[in-house]
Amino acid sequence: MLLTFSALFAQNSVSICSWNLRDFGQTKSDQEISFIAETVKDFDILAIQKVIAGYGGAQAVARLSDELNRKGWKWNYIISEPTFSSSYKVERYAYLWKPGRVKKVGETWLEQKFKKEIDREPYYANFEMNGKLFTLVSFHAITKSKQPETEIKYFRYLPLEYPDKNLIFCGDFNCPQSHTVFNPLKAMGYKSVFVNQKTTLRQQCINGDCLASEFDNIFYHATKVRLLNSGVVHFYNRCTSIQTASMISDHIPVFINFSFYP
Repeated sequence: MLLTFSALFAQNSVSICSWNLRDFGQTKSDQEISFIAETVKDFDILAIQKVIAGYGGAQAVARLSDELNRKGWKWNYIISEPTFSSSYKVERYAYLWKPGRVKKVGETWLEQKFKKEIDREPYYANFEMNGKLFTLVSFHAITKSKQPETEIKYFRYLPLEYPDKNLIFCGDFNCPQSHTVFNPLKAMGYKSVFVNQKTTLRQQCINGDCLASEFDNIFYHATKVRLLNSGVVHFYNRCTSIQTASMISDHIPVFINFSFYP
């Protein structure tokens, strides 16, 4: 059964969902696009990682936006340029949002200063709600076997690069929040929304446990953002099998609902 989030979200708060949508491109069927839209329709903003850079990726985001527009709210979307990725897989990011709830402010951009140090450089977008500005930073790290901490370590410099922005980091870090690489961010006042929350699908469920690794998370600054609610979406419970679910994604969506301190 699909969870209903609308009752959780106050009118003066913002809800953000972050989802690594496995190889999001032309291989996603219309049925799968509809399933994804139904899963995320109640959120204000959706940050997608792992959009295919080649043909079909941008089209899949447009298809998802069209499907969401049939769910009762108007949605807009924007897609990043391909990541620099000199030594790894080139991808795109995407943001979809309800303009009736939040306003995108200015241009979006891929991180430039550390694009050689970070294979899939983070993707930024400024949003505004009720006069309050915040900047989402969507990220997809290199895989665990390639030691994602070697690029996550540069995140300590990002708040210093953007001192006037309320940064909210989200995405697939391929690394648990307990890793010491996140300590510098935590020392600056950032908190991880999820602790000991697994977010990747197993190939087979074991005694009802279908999740494997603690990779996806959201980090926010505790003096700027008031966390009201958070959670994950066990979308695989609506699928006929874990294998069918993995065709949608091998990650589950994570979400937050928050307001702002004065």
